[in-house]
Amino acid sequence: MTDPTPKAHSLQPAALASAAQPDPKVSNFLRQIIEKDLEQGTYASRRWAGSPGDAAHHAAGAPDPAKIRTRFPPEPNGYLHVGHAKSICINFGLAQEYGGVCHLRFDDTNPEKEDTEYVNSIIDAVKWLGFSWSQAGNDKAYQASDYFGFMYRAAVALIEAGHAYVDEQSAEDMRANRGDFGKPGVDSPFRSRSVAENLARFREMKDGQLADGAAVLRAKIDMASPNINLRDPAIYRIRRATHHHTGDTWCIYPMYTFAHPIEDALEQITHSLCTLEFEDQRPFYDWLMERLCECKLLAAPSPKQYEFARLNLTYVITSKRKLAQLVTEGKVNGWDDPRMPTIVGLRRRGYTPESLRLFADRIGVTKSDSWIDYSTLEGCLREDLENKAHRGMAVLDPVKLVLTNWAEAFGAEDYTEVCSQPALPHSAIAEGQTPPPDRSFQIGKEVWIEREDFEEVPPKGYKRLSPPQKNADGTASAGAVVRLKGGYVIECTGCARDAAGRVTEVHAKVIPGTKSGTPGADSVKAKAAITWVAVADGVQAEVRLYDRLFSEAHPDAGGKDFLASLNPDSLKVVTAYVEPSLAQAQTDQKFQFERFGYFVADRLDHVAGSKPVFNRVTGLKDSWGK
Repeated sequence: MTDPTPKAHSLQPAALASAAQPDPKVSNFLRQIIEKDLEQGTYASRRWAGSPGDAAHHAAGAPDPAKIRTRFPPEPNGYLHVGHAKSICINFGLAQEYGGVCHLRFDDTNPEKEDTEYVNSIIDAVKWLGFSWSQAGNDKAYQASDYFGFMYRAAVALIEAGHAYVDEQSAEDMRANRGDFGKPGVDSPFRSRSVAENLARFREMKDGQLADGAAVLRAKIDMASPNINLRDPAIYRIRRATHHHTGDTWCIYPMYTFAHPIEDALEQITHSLCTLEFEDQRPFYDWLMERLCECKLLAAPSPKQYEFARLNLTYVITSKRKLAQLVTEGKVNGWDDPRMPTIVGLRRRGYTPESLRLFADRIGVTKSDSWIDYSTLEGCLREDLENKAHRGMAVLDPVKLVLTNWAEAFGAEDYTEVCSQPALPHSAIAEGQTPPPDRSFQIGKEVWIEREDFEEVPPKGYKRLSPPQKNADGTASAGAVVRLKGGYVIECTGCARDAAGRVTEVHAKVIPGTKSGTPGADSVKAKAAITWVAVADGVQAEVRLYDRLFSEAHPDAGGKDFLASLNPDSLKVVTAYVEPSLAQAQTDQKFQFERFGYFVADRLDHVAGSKPVFNRVTGLKDSWGK
């Protein structure tokens, strides 16, 4: 077991900022294995008949045009999460890099927990991340259930070769007789059955003549093996359950550890890449491949399994059971809640395929478990959005600012002017790229500003709006002078309060001739520039301020109740005002709200021009716990 609380690893900001372009490919043990196999021609003799099949099927095919074959084999029993995103990027990415093909395969051998809803969501997730399993003459995804007929043949072949038997011990007896790490197992009393008896009994299992749990088919290996996984593992069980793909055709189903190697072999996989928890199963994988090649059912050379460390991300849980609990108990608003680590949740939160691919590449591939700090994931997103996300101004905690001398300065109370700002800063425009059109918005007598941008008694070092102050010597200093970003310089004169003492309006006077972009823009020195939205054309919007779902870095470490670590501030919903360019946002469009961070127009609830709804993706910098 991995220590649940090792020190998290986080890339430093300088490292993140240095990679505006994709990182150069860094060698790792998987690349070294693949390159060695290609150099030695380990799989050069393989043939491919255009579809999965047994040895005879592929023998009739042409030499395999794919230099390597990998696979991504999720079980369709839930929504994929960020850990699966890493696996997708590794398997599909290596296949692309080395002139190969990656198969999408559904390991649907457990009919009670699987559903076509999950199948469809997995297909969508892989495509969204930018990968394809299409190959010449074949663009279908595979599924283990298509191979049930061959798996039954393989089981029969093992029985006929004396490598499998039907065991009718109770589950309790089987568990007790298996032994433990300090004690060898005990042979089942059914282990010495004849081949004919085993074949007949296995056929009765298939034909539904035995009750669920009455018998299992076990591989006959070594009950004294120090690897408990080789102590005659079960390879078939009786399970009367309607399968989402095969219906009620079968009442016996293969165990995952039996089905998985066979699926790889039928699909001519060369490098079967999985996470470290399957390392102890590799000897059985190899044993099964050797036996079925001896039986001439599978083509040689066989696939080989290699394990890498799974993704351990702080402030996140990836257990499907626990994620399902969050959904069913209403702790989140569904699998695509933007606080969830599911791919659908990350997508709705505003994460991009490019940011997740960069993250997978940045954290690398190792054979030892470690923790990756959540800030590394957020850093990859900022890096991707920095030169993509158009800028815009939004006021999240609004208070009205009234320019009391507006009519005097411009001749009318209702006078407005057009202001403009670039959609992207100059530094974000690549050489030769056409800059996007500037944003335009109005300024008038009344604008919305952030409540925190006014302090009646400013603390030391405060540079935003404050009214004239009385000095210690009895003299008065003028009110603070700031710029409305993209607009005029203003001087604060005071405020109005309600009966409870809460500020309801901030008052200031505009300084004519200081509008940004005009010759007099620098004629008056301002302490700071603040963001704002005009009352004249600002649009009210719902802004959902999402934060990390858990307040502890390791919410389920040591078996503790992960629900106790839920962050009570993981979602705050505010009514904000946004400039017109943001109000016209298209669904799923990302923006940088100036000073606040990155936001996305919600995939489900945002309606351009009528109901702006934005989700906070991440802040401009990591400030968690600071």
